Amino acid sequence: MDVISPIDGKKLTTISDASAQDVDLAVKAARTAFEKGSWSKAAPGERKKVLLRVAELIERDALELAVLGVRDNGTEITMALKAEPGSAAATFRYYAEAVDKVYGEIAPTPESVLGLVHREPVGVVAAIVPWNFPMMIGAWKIAPALAAGNSVVLKPAEGASLTLLKLAALCAEAGLPDGVLNIATGRGAVTGEAIGLHGDIDVLAFTGSGGIGRRLLEYSARSNLKRVYLELGGKSPNIIFADAPDLEQAARISAYGLFRNSGQVCVAGSRLLVERSIHEEFAERISAIAAKIKVGDPLLLTTESGAISSEIQLEKDLAFAGQALSEGARLRTGGGRILEESGGFYMQPTVFDVTPDMTLAREEVFGPILSVIPFKDEAEALRIANATPFGLASAVWTANLSRAHRMVRGIKAGLVHVNTYGGADNTVPLGGVRQSGNGHDKSLHALDKYHNLKTAWIQL
Repeated sequence: MDVISPIDGKKLTTISDASAQDVDLAVKAARTAFEKGSWSKAAPGERKKVLLRVAELIERDALELAVLGVRDNGTEITMALKAEPGSAAATFRYYAEAVDKVYGEIAPTPESVLGLVHREPVGVVAAIVPWNFPMMIGAWKIAPALAAGNSVVLKPAEGASLTLLKLAALCAEAGLPDGVLNIATGRGAVTGEAIGLHGDIDVLAFTGSGGIGRRLLEYSARSNLKRVYLELGGKSPNIIFADAPDLEQAARISAYGLFRNSGQVCVAGSRLLVERSIHEEFAERISAIAAKIKVGDPLLLTTESGAISSEIQLEKDLAFAGQALSEGARLRTGGGRILEESGGFYMQPTVFDVTPDMTLAREEVFGPILSVIPFKDEAEALRIANATPFGLASAVWTANLSRAHRMVRGIKAGLVHVNTYGGADNTVPLGGVRQSGNGHDKSLHALDKYHNLKTAWIQL
């Protein structure tokens, strides 16, 4: 398959388009390696050494990995360095350190019985990851699965596979045994379907759209009932109260909480809910910030927002903007394609005033478009925030401690920021509720997806 760079619309390289037979070979390699036991039965300390070495090699090649990823998917380089190799190295290091610190259990039993709960690797783990942060999200799946002793088959997005192919090479250099990590590049309709239907995959972890998530659940039902963990879309509310500690900081962080990586972030705060008394002032403030964001070649250090990942995605974003106008939304800034002469795929940071019933306020865009909605009080803010089938991320800005805790309890989301947006690290879980998915990436809780529990009930 041709790899088209969103920077200039030109062919960058080619990658393999894996068939169902190729997927079967990858799964067989993973199963053979698992049963052989060179990784699955290795002492935790040995697995720890290899995973720590992977982290070191990622850091060694961080600039190469970041540039490779930017050329592949268009993320601005200043963000890519931190969010891709920087994050991936930290993730591998975190789970390397966790390998020998996760214990089984001894049950509280009568004196004549010993109850043991063992944690065992599930076997073959498959992962399908998206194009927006392939290395970061790939590491969220690969590192804990390997730490638990599993073998892995990974399918990157067809539009952003290069950094994960490079990661596989680094894992081999670090000493990961043959067959333990396998990368199958290809189209979702072929390669992804083959993974979903394969009867020898024990667990499938996916990050992507709700439609594909539903299809993977169907594939599980049609095949071997493999466990399927989903991190799906979001329409995350970012709620600004008039008593926010610093409205200028709230506007700046909220703007970059959406417009970084051109809005192509799962947890992006795409719905900005603003208390009515400050609505006009705050909307003007954030629109002014958006209008000044430097959009352009993502390899330039001065660029603040890079390219849209593909021409298809750009067309979808522009269609959302057009539909918003047709439904009566007020355009404050942006709304159009720019830098078309470069051959690349770029869009202006865009801010609309909308009502909660408009399409832009309800559907995930995955582009640089912010919806601004006024609210009267705490109760109305919660009603608007929860008036969506999603439940991935959110934020609330207030100096009132009691209000902050009430909002944390009231917002239906897996992640609630308070007086910030973004930055949660590997020590805390990331997962959605409702139609944003199930299961968790990051933290020790992620290991639960990749372990089986086995009870030994022993009569003494």
